[in-house]
Amino acid sequence: MSDNKRIAKNTIFLYFRMLLIMGVQLYTSRVILATLGVEDFGIYNVVGGIVVMFTTLCGSLGSATSRYITFELGRKNYERLSRVFNAAFIAHCAIALIIVLLCETVGLWLFYEKMIIPADRMDAAFWVFQISILTTVFSVTQTPYNACIIAHENMKIYAYVGIVEVVLKLAVVYALLISPIDKLVFYALLLCAVQVSIMMIYRYYCRHYEESKLKLCKDISLFKEIFTYAGSDMIGAISVLAQGQGLNILLNIFFGPVVNAARAIAYQVQSAVTQFSNNFFTAARPQIIKLYADGKVEEMMRLVYNSSWISFYMLLMITLPLCYEHNFVLSLWLGEYPKYTGSFLILVLILCLVQALKTPRSTIYHATGHILRSNIMVGSVLCAAFPLAYLLLKLGGNPESVFWAANISMIASEFVSIFILKRYINYSITSYLFNIHGRCLLVSILAAALLCFMQRLFEPGLMRVIIISISSVIIVGFLAYTIGINAHLRAGLKRTIQTRLKRK
Repeated sequence: MSDNKRIAKNTIFLYFRMLLIMGVQLYTSRVILATLGVEDFGIYNVVGGIVVMFTTLCGSLGSATSRYITFELGRKNYERLSRVFNAAFIAHCAIALIIVLLCETVGLWLFYEKMIIPADRMDAAFWVFQISILTTVFSVTQTPYNACIIAHENMKIYAYVGIVEVVLKLAVVYALLISPIDKLVFYALLLCAVQVSIMMIYRYYCRHYEESKLKLCKDISLFKEIFTYAGSDMIGAISVLAQGQGLNILLNIFFGPVVNAARAIAYQVQSAVTQFSNNFFTAARPQIIKLYADGKVEEMMRLVYNSSWISFYMLLMITLPLCYEHNFVLSLWLGEYPKYTGSFLILVLILCLVQALKTPRSTIYHATGHILRSNIMVGSVLCAAFPLAYLLLKLGGNPESVFWAANISMIASEFVSIFILKRYINYSITSYLFNIHGRCLLVSILAAALLCFMQRLFEPGLMRVIIISISSVIIVGFLAYTIGINAHLRAGLKRTIQTRLKRK
C-alpha cells in the first residue's frame, strides 16, 4: 500500500471514531453539566488539572517514546525496537511513581492552600483529586502501547474501540442520574473506570506486535539516550503546562470554579473541533518521521507542507461558523451556560488555528532528534504566557486576558520555531512563510469577510447556522483550492478527483 493511500485509509478510520465519540460528547456534556451543576463541573476540571501539572515529564517522555519507536520501525531494526518499547515501559512506570509522590505532597499543598473551592465541596473535591491520580497512573503507563499502535499505522483499532467507548460513556450518563453517592465523586469514579477499560483493550490488542511483549531491559545506555531526549523536550512540555493547566489554575485563583467551568466547556468544543484536523495529521505523522529516517528529506518537507494546509483548512471550515454563531450553538447544545464561555471559545479556536500550522513542522524536530535548542527558545516564549497572564490579571484584567496572553505567546513562538529549523533542514524560510502562513492568512481573511457579509443577510436562528456552516465549507474549500495550496498539491487533488469520477 502506498504512503498516501495508507494515510487516507487511516484518516477514514480515525474520522469514524471521532464522529462516534463527538456525537456522544455533545449529548453527554449537556446532561453532565445539568446534573453536576456549573460549580461542581468547574471543580472537577480544575482539580484534575492539578494532577496534570505533574505529568510534565511524562509528556516529554511520551514524545521520546513515540519518536524512537516510529524511528526504529522505519529502519526495520526490530531487535532495538523491542528494547526501546520495554525501556520506555519501565521508564513510564518510574514516572508514574514520581507523579504519585508529587501529587500527594506538593499537589495536596496546592489543593488546600491555593485553590478556591467552596468549603462544603472540599471533601468531594479531595476524592476527585485522589481518583484523578489513580487514572493518571494508568494513563502514564499506557503511553508506550499507544505509541506502538500509531507507529504501526493500524488506526482501525481506534475506530473499533471508539464504539466501545461510546457505549461506556452513555452508560456513565445513565449511572450518574441514579448515583447512590455524591454525584461529583461518582462521576470521577465512572470516568476512571471507562478510561482504564479502554486502556486494557489497547494493551490486549498490542499482543499482535512482537516488541510489546514485556521483558526486563538492562540497556543502561538506551535508558540514558531516551531520558536525554526527553530532558531536551522538557521545557516544551513545561510550556504546554504553562499555557494549559497553569492558566486554568490562575483563573481559579482570581475568579473561582464557575469561570473554570466556562473554560472547560470552551475546551470541550475545541477538542471536538481539532479532531477533524488532528485525525489527518495523526495518520501523517509516522510517515514524516519514517521519510526522514530513510533520508527522503524533500518528500518529508512536501508532506509537512500538505499536512499543514489540509489540517488548517479543515479546521477553518468548522471554526468560522462556530465563531460567528457561538451564542446560538452553545444555547442549543447546553441550554444555560456560564458567563465568558462564548468569548473563551473564540479565543481558544484562534489558538488552535495557529497550533494547526505548528504541529506538522514540529514533528521535523522530533524526526531529526534536534529538539534541545528549539525547546529552550520556543518553550521559553510559550512559558511567557503564564507571567504575562498573571500580570494582566493583577492589573485588573478580565478572564479573557488569560487567553490573549496565550495567543500572543503562541504566535511569537511560531516565528522563532521557523527560523531555528533552518539550522537542521535546508529549506527556504521565505517560501515557507509565503506558502504556509501567507496563503492560510489570506484564505482566512477572505473567508471570514464573505461569511460576515452572509451572516448579515439572515435573521439569527437554526437556518442561519446551517447556511453559514455549508457556506463555510464551500467558501474555504474553493479559496483553499484556488489560492491556498501550491500547484503540486492542486494537481494531485485534481488527479484523485478525476480517478474517482472515472471509476464511477
